[in-house]
Amino acid sequence: MMTMDRFQQLRIVEAILFSSADPVTEKLLKARLPEGTDVDMLLQELKSFYSNRGVHLVSVGKKVWAFRTAPDLSNHLRIDTEVKRRLSRAAIETLSIIAYHQPITRAEIEEIRGVATSKGTLDILLEAEWIKPRGRRRVPGRPVTWGTTEQFLDQFGIERIEDLPGIEELKAAGLLDTRTGLMSLGQISDGSDNADSENIEQGTGDIAHD
Repeated sequence: MMTMDRFQQLRIVEAILFSSADPVTEKLLKARLPEGTDVDMLLQELKSFYSNRGVHLVSVGKKVWAFRTAPDLSNHLRIDTEVKRRLSRAAIETLSIIAYHQPITRAEIEEIRGVATSKGTLDILLEAEWIKPRGRRRVPGRPVTWGTTEQFLDQFGIERIEDLPGIEELKAAGLLDTRTGLMSLGQISDGSDNADSENIEQGTGDIAHD
């Protein structure tokens, strides 16, 4: 294979990321470059280069990258945002529980919510590509467990699942649901109660509170 200088490697990585409608995996980038290319170093160099520009190079999952609008410019770009669908309260609660408790089974979701979870609720989240099966629990019946996807992280501007807001942040934002039975929603590392948002609008990635 012919040699390729570092500048050309940077250009190729930049072009692939820029032209892709979906986040790009490091595995795909490595497949397009000469064997032995230090893709991580190239990505870090591009990330630094774009750090003060109108778009940023960000990690939207484990070894997955994409160009995204600089956060401080979001207010200038939201005028024409179209809201495609408003999720039901059941879907919001289910998504929140999965995000904080994954991997989790349907029965465990129902135990936290205190009500049955319809198949349609999970289907809506699957259609949005925000959740996916994560395997089966090693118990009688081997129930399917659920977890969030890279699309979920990308939709809500989260780099890692560990970056989800904690209990104090939810309280400060007024998003803590105080209804009986849901105070245990998403117990996080400090062992305290957590909650879901009142409204998540698919298509915008915003979390809002009525």
